[in-house]
Amino acid sequence: MNFTRWSARLPGTQRRAAARTEQSASPDRRGESSVPAARVEQLTDETPPVPAVDELRVREVLDRVPSLVALVHGPDHRIAYVNDAYTTAFGVRPLGERAREALPELDALGLFPLLDQVQRSGKPRTVKSRKAPDGRSYTFTCTPVAQGDGKGGSDGRGVLVFANDVTDHAEAAERLRASERRQRETAVTLQRSLLPQELEEPDDLRIAATYHPGGTEAAVGGDWYDVITLGGGRTALVIGDVMGRGVRAAAVMGQLRTAVRAYARLDLPPHEVLQLLDGLAAEIDANQIATCAYAIHDPNEGKLIYSSAGHLPILVRDENGTVLRADEPTGPPLGTGGWMHASGSIPLAPGSTAVLYTDGLVERRDADLDEGIAALERALAGATGTPQVVCDRLVRSAGVTPDHDDDVAVLVLQHPARTGADGELFRNAALELLGGVEAAPRARAFASGVLTSWRFPADLHDLGVLATSELVANSLQHGTPPMRLRLRRTDRRLIIEVTDGDDHLPRRRRAEPGDESGRGIAIVATIASNWGCRRTPGGGKAVWCEFALPRTQTT
Repeated sequence: MNFTRWSARLPGTQRRAAARTEQSASPDRRGESSVPAARVEQLTDETPPVPAVDELRVREVLDRVPSLVALVHGPDHRIAYVNDAYTTAFGVRPLGERAREALPELDALGLFPLLDQVQRSGKPRTVKSRKAPDGRSYTFTCTPVAQGDGKGGSDGRGVLVFANDVTDHAEAAERLRASERRQRETAVTLQRSLLPQELEEPDDLRIAATYHPGGTEAAVGGDWYDVITLGGGRTALVIGDVMGRGVRAAAVMGQLRTAVRAYARLDLPPHEVLQLLDGLAAEIDANQIATCAYAIHDPNEGKLIYSSAGHLPILVRDENGTVLRADEPTGPPLGTGGWMHASGSIPLAPGSTAVLYTDGLVERRDADLDEGIAALERALAGATGTPQVVCDRLVRSAGVTPDHDDDVAVLVLQHPARTGADGELFRNAALELLGGVEAAPRARAFASGVLTSWRFPADLHDLGVLATSELVANSLQHGTPPMRLRLRRTDRRLIIEVTDGDDHLPRRRRAEPGDESGRGIAIVATIASNWGCRRTPGGGKAVWCEFALPRTQTT
């Protein structure tokens, strides 16, 4: 084959040819005494200088390159040339044969449509990292070439196929991808194992939650949520987000979630819980920060008491479809220190739905964060059904897909409006306790009448009256006005609570045989399913106990 009949349209070829022509046609302007470097005579016995690249024959160059080279020509791509590297890789190929039959490896790689495209367009094309039948990976570059002056029409056009062996690079890239997949799977497993496997089910709330890991490599972050029943009918709700990605963020999240559950058992106001959590976050990792919203629902108050450490606002939809956004107070993220957090409140009346979420649900790179929150408000305004239905609808409306670039956590809670037979299971009764010797017998009589009207069996009725008597007596002896007795029943339990104006919290202790007092809390703790105490906003305390109802009482 005569390679001089073919010219590749590669950048720089024509410029070099023009430069040589101009140099030979123009006299040397530096003077006649100057000798061009290319014409210096060899005056020594040393090896002659290596010729310039432009002086080498094309075929000689292509025969020596380690890359695979093939030249095909004509509309049916007949083989014009293959270099030594190509024959070493795939065997000897007969010249003049149709490439589709003689080069089956190119057919297996699906390159013939690309050859047609290059020949028609006259523009080079490249496909990266194709695995050939020999098991190795190649990057193929197909470049148009023309025969002679390049004006011979389609019959005079050919395609130079140039293949670089990138097997080592492809294998290294695959090992890296496999490592990243394993890391992500580890992070996802850790993340999901640290999240609640089953949500606690408060008596007065219906709750659903979801977590979606990010779709990018190791995009699992530190998003978490939790539901914690505090006793006395109250429930703590938590949503948080640790900055960062991967196993480290998930591990920090697990420590913070465990700490929140421990602090919640102290039954502290939301801002005090975040204050404790802020100090712990700095100890876990001074370079790691997290946002968190902690809220408490008390069915007797009809609102959420919350505190936020740099987290996105809670949204509440009332029974009419109006969406409220929790505003201030919002403090800086956990781990920053030097800030006194504060608590706020937002109404959560019967029939309302509240949503707590992380930034992956509303934050987009091409839009303002407020726009995302506003879009979530509109979606929540039209979302009805069970908490799980609302949760799924909000995720879909936000466009969260498996390849989403951030993880997403959503917690939805509903305070249902109960009517009819269901409403009969959820009842409240309260009595203001006035000081004096008549307060205790009046409280016992009130409790007895209420429990009788609620049709409790005799044994539960008597235990409830005894617990009421002991809690009221303790408050009268150690507390200060105002005092109040509250009885509440749900479909699962009876709750008795006494509040007063003194903030000294009682504790269970062992009374000695000669002691005339100190047995009240011990008696309550013995007969009740659970008991506890907490300080109330504005000063004072609440002491409560609860009794699990027999199954026949929940129907």
